[in-house]
Amino acid sequence: MASAASAPPTPARLKRIVAASLIGTTIEWYDFFLYGSAAALVFNKLFFPGSDPLVGTLLSFLTYAVGFAARPLGALVFGHYGDRLGRKKLLVLSLLLMGGATFAIGLLPTHATVGSAAPVLLTTLRLVQGFALGGEWGGAVLLVSEHGDAKRRGFWASWPQTGAPAGQLLATGVLSLLTATLSDAAFTSWGWRVPFLLSGVLVIVGLWIRLSVDESPVFKQALAQAEARRTVRETTASTAPEAEEMPLVSVLRHHWRDVLVAMGARMAENISYYVITAFILVYATTSAGVSKQTALNAVLIASAVHFAVIPAWGALSDRVGRRPVYLLGAAGVGLWMFPFFRLIDTGGFGNLILAVTVGLVLHGAMYAPQAAFFSEMFATRMRYSGASIGAQFASVAAGAPAPLIATALLADYDSSAPIALYVIGAAVVTLIAVGVARETRHRDLADVEASPAASGSGSEPGSGSEPADAPTADARPV
Repeated sequence: MASAASAPPTPARLKRIVAASLIGTTIEWYDFFLYGSAAALVFNKLFFPGSDPLVGTLLSFLTYAVGFAARPLGALVFGHYGDRLGRKKLLVLSLLLMGGATFAIGLLPTHATVGSAAPVLLTTLRLVQGFALGGEWGGAVLLVSEHGDAKRRGFWASWPQTGAPAGQLLATGVLSLLTATLSDAAFTSWGWRVPFLLSGVLVIVGLWIRLSVDESPVFKQALAQAEARRTVRETTASTAPEAEEMPLVSVLRHHWRDVLVAMGARMAENISYYVITAFILVYATTSAGVSKQTALNAVLIASAVHFAVIPAWGALSDRVGRRPVYLLGAAGVGLWMFPFFRLIDTGGFGNLILAVTVGLVLHGAMYAPQAAFFSEMFATRMRYSGASIGAQFASVAAGAPAPLIATALLADYDSSAPIALYVIGAAVVTLIAVGVARETRHRDLADVEASPAASGSGSEPGSGSEPADAPTADARPV
């Protein structure tokens, strides 16, 4: 029997919660992707001048990767306090950090003004962006997952995921508008600053909406239960009560298989996304002879389709399961890579749109069920930590170096074939990871105990013939 905490909220309340998560993640991803687009278009000239153009791009993408390096730290810090203090407080903090760093980038002096201090300041602010984003994703998807109707959790939890294409759409749209209306000289001189400064306005709107929602009822129930147990121990035990295990320790003790599954699942999803949306701005303009404006417009159109299909994939995962939809996306992305580059090489705008759109639709089949899938793997009092660690630690090996590796492969081989094989290899890793995982869509988040949800022998808690949601004798309470 589902607990009261897992009872569906009213439709109006649920929509407000979804809107708060979606708008917050849209702003966060707008800030993050804006940097990626600017890294490909102008940062190589403004902050790393005097280099070969492709080397400058590599250095620019290196600062882009630095942001990913800070995401695991953000996952650890935000996950720890999010599991102790609640989801809402940490989501407000992550939005403030991300927005503040992005606004500050719009005010940065360039290399021509302050010399080597410019790339140092840029890298520092990129670290703050990565730290904030490392804590944002887990809290946003958990806030919706823990409020939502269990039967439609995949659909509702997929809406914060649409913040990624929405942020990409917004960032690319603003850049596309500026490049279309400004000369190259004006855009390079001051126009690139405008979208970064706009982040300040967006953050105010996001905070207003995010502060209006309630804390997760599943978390509040688990926190109350933990406090009740602590009170009983303090009043009945003759010795000092045992200290509560840190969320990170609990995750590594009870859910290490799930962390590995989440990391493997992220490989194809993360790598393919940044190759399709960030590296394409380099490949299409340098190898296929496509203009900067044309490449931006193609990503803009494809991101709109990506936004629309993610909830549909999430709804499908409620009907057939998280794993089948995820596996379809991983296999599809791997198979699409060679046609993807072949279409771009034609230089035609229609083919460019087709290449990016199909790639992002297949990516959405992985990205949509990911929020519910990862949330359902972990117990409530360690869910923020577990979902964030699994997702963000993978980003260091996946999304962080993806544009850098793709650009280096292009420079070394002058061919798209090694890049396609790189993405295909990531798809194989994801197919294996998700293939050995256990289906999670029937789980009640209020009932999940600290038993592994992914894989393992029949002797492990939560495996074999044991019901997926059954509490076990050695499981720690949520």
